[in-house]
Amino acid sequence: MSSFKANCIFSVLFVVFGAALGFLGNGDTFRRKVSVELNPGLTPPSVLPPGVGLVHVRGLGLNDTLHFLLCNSGAPALLMVHTNSTESAVQVEWPAFINHSSSGSLKVEPQSSVQYSSALVFTRVWEYDDVNNTADPQQAAESSFYPPYELQNFTWSDLTVSVNQSDHTVKLCGGEKTESFLNGSLCLQFSAFESEGREKAWPSLHHNANSSQLRVWLDGVTPRGNDSRFALEFQSVGESGFEGRVDIRSSIDDEYTPSIFKVSQWVASPVNSSGVWGYNQWKPVAYRKPEPVFEDATPCKHSQLVSVNRIPRSGLVQAYFTDDLQTYGLNISFGIAKDPVFYSDTKYVSWTVLVGLGEPPADSFSTLIIVIIAVGLGTPLAIIILGGLFVWIRKRMSHSSVYEPIN
Repeated sequence: MSSFKANCIFSVLFVVFGAALGFLGNGDTFRRKVSVELNPGLTPPSVLPPGVGLVHVRGLGLNDTLHFLLCNSGAPALLMVHTNSTESAVQVEWPAFINHSSSGSLKVEPQSSVQYSSALVFTRVWEYDDVNNTADPQQAAESSFYPPYELQNFTWSDLTVSVNQSDHTVKLCGGEKTESFLNGSLCLQFSAFESEGREKAWPSLHHNANSSQLRVWLDGVTPRGNDSRFALEFQSVGESGFEGRVDIRSSIDDEYTPSIFKVSQWVASPVNSSGVWGYNQWKPVAYRKPEPVFEDATPCKHSQLVSVNRIPRSGLVQAYFTDDLQTYGLNISFGIAKDPVFYSDTKYVSWTVLVGLGEPPADSFSTLIIVIIAVGLGTPLAIIILGGLFVWIRKRMSHSSVYEPIN
């Protein structure tokens, strides 16, 4: 009986510590070789309009290639194309691309190697006067909304000075010629990754080699009301045969994003299938300072996902996609009800989203949580083991003291 108990205890300990080691060793070792190219194949006499550029980021895998293209012609957009070839390349018919004269002026060749493609387009910034402090655009009166900022009409900074080849990042800032943007701007920073990891700055999203990141922020924009709040509108464009949905996952670990225990995932799945081919993933939090601390965090929330009848006015989308498309739209609003801090108090708000291929990265338990679980489970087990050992020793001692006659 004692041997049976010992075996049971050993089995339980093996499962607990094996699971802990599994959590610790659950890293993503897949890597891609990443390169960055500005305006691929552009040669004189073709000349892009001032401030317009096309950035191509190529992630080379063992037997596939992941292409990211960022462009600020019209509404800024990020196009992701996945191919099953290591030789696939971007081909641009620059005269047609510049003049928006035809769809299909941007291709990834060979086209037969393309497995999946989708684009994320930032279309509008909404501003409304939140006089009732609900931080909910859907509850705001129609009269409280100011005319939206149409990003397709923005003037953007020169991409040639903002591409960082070594860090695989691109920074894009723009605005209107209005009083609101006299000293302010809307910025997007794109980052590509060779392997799994996370940035130090909050929200420290967990990325891998199949994902990229976009950080979006409003800085120094003069609000049009004393109680102004903002919302960001963006759309996803992809081929028909896929449908979008937004999933929300919960976690017990907030080590990397303090006080945030959820992650939102806008995924694209084939019709009548639960498999995920592409995603946009974010934590429901925004920050009111460029270098955030806990006090600068503010919740954000998304609207219902809606189907859109027409594609956004983006030069990149119009150049790549031809026909038979599916477009969805979503708004992200910043702030929480009864929050005394409005945009005018800091004149800054930032939000971060991952754009990637396949299943979204899932946070495993951090070392701190594993230690807590190990202590929580290990302490009762240690008491059981020590108690059982004490009882066994006492029984052995009592048996050895009893006189046993010789037979």
